Amino acid sequence: MTNFRAALSLMIMLPLSVLAQKNTVSEQDQTLRINQIQVIGSHNSYHSGIAPSERKLIEQQNPKAMRALDYAHAPLADQLTGGVRQLEIDIYADSKGGRYSHPAIVGKVAEAGLPADPDFDPQHEMDKPGFKVMHVMDVDQRSSCHTFIACLTTIRGWSQQHPQHLPIFILVETKQGREGSAPQAHTPEPFTSETFDALDAEIRSVFSSDEMIAPDQVRGSYDTLLEAVQSTSPASSASSKKTGGWPTLSDSRGKVIFLMDQRNVGPVYIQGHASLRGRLIFTNAAPGSPDAAFTEENDGTKAEIDVLARQGYLIRTRTDDGTEAARTNDHTRADIALSSGAQMLSTDYPSSEPSRWTGFFVGLPHGLAARCNPITAPPGCVDSLLEPSMK
Repeated sequence: MTNFRAALSLMIMLPLSVLAQKNTVSEQDQTLRINQIQVIGSHNSYHSGIAPSERKLIEQQNPKAMRALDYAHAPLADQLTGGVRQLEIDIYADSKGGRYSHPAIVGKVAEAGLPADPDFDPQHEMDKPGFKVMHVMDVDQRSSCHTFIACLTTIRGWSQQHPQHLPIFILVETKQGREGSAPQAHTPEPFTSETFDALDAEIRSVFSSDEMIAPDQVRGSYDTLLEAVQSTSPASSASSKKTGGWPTLSDSRGKVIFLMDQRNVGPVYIQGHASLRGRLIFTNAAPGSPDAAFTEENDGTKAEIDVLARQGYLIRTRTDDGTEAARTNDHTRADIALSSGAQMLSTDYPSSEPSRWTGFFVGLPHGLAARCNPITAPPGCVDSLLEPSMK
């Protein structure tokens, strides 16, 4: 009888403990905002590596460049399962299709007498109109998803399977210029205001409005995004009846938020859309400008980043680049980034993809997908209530 009572008591207590945890998560979600967390991101998340003959050719012609390109990521869904919550996608405009179907490096490999590499686009996705995903045209074109829509569809599919995930930050880099001395045979299509209209349209073709955190939502009833994000910053003490500011986690779970990588394309994207009215992507804005809600500080100091975080900005920074830290297992830059108020820490080596040289990786303590931001999170914030351990 004693064993029966103990078992019965345990059966009653377990559901109650689960319910209590759900209530605790819900309570924290009601007050904690998305600028008060910290997550790990992957740099060039689509990058699937360099094929053998292409690698050999680049090593012969520019060994320093090949050294920096010597990394590869798992497919996007696998990265998300591994705990990455910020993805970076580089895109080239291709309104008519076929502009990048025949990379120059394929011909260079043949001219050098090297064995042909596997076809990078066996399904001929590059022939169709729409934004294409790759690192450097004509040189480094192998991606786990060749089109922007394909990448977004993968992300949305994972999101629907994990509806309680924290918001996924999607960094978009628009490519439209030559890169170094690479043997580029094609001219990239420029990004005009009309091109950006088409980019927004592609996003809307995959994600519905209630699946995104967009500038209009964050601006709310404020005149500018700057005013809105500052209203919910740790430094703000003023109370307001206006709507807007960064949303709470309860309003953000299961959603995505789009961010622009380069600052120089912001003015074109904003044309006719003051403070990003009607747009979907937050620009990488200069702090203090009307559209300033997100900014990059890839080489910023901890002090500079922390000041911006306290002012309410979303911030992305880098923890490593060019594979150098991964080769020497140097965590200096990563440790500084982890201690800062940057919400997104971007690496070539998330914890699910350690460096093959030294095992170097960048991750949050205890294998968490997110933690309370070390600078902006309020007292009492509990890491374990954000997302479960990925390990």
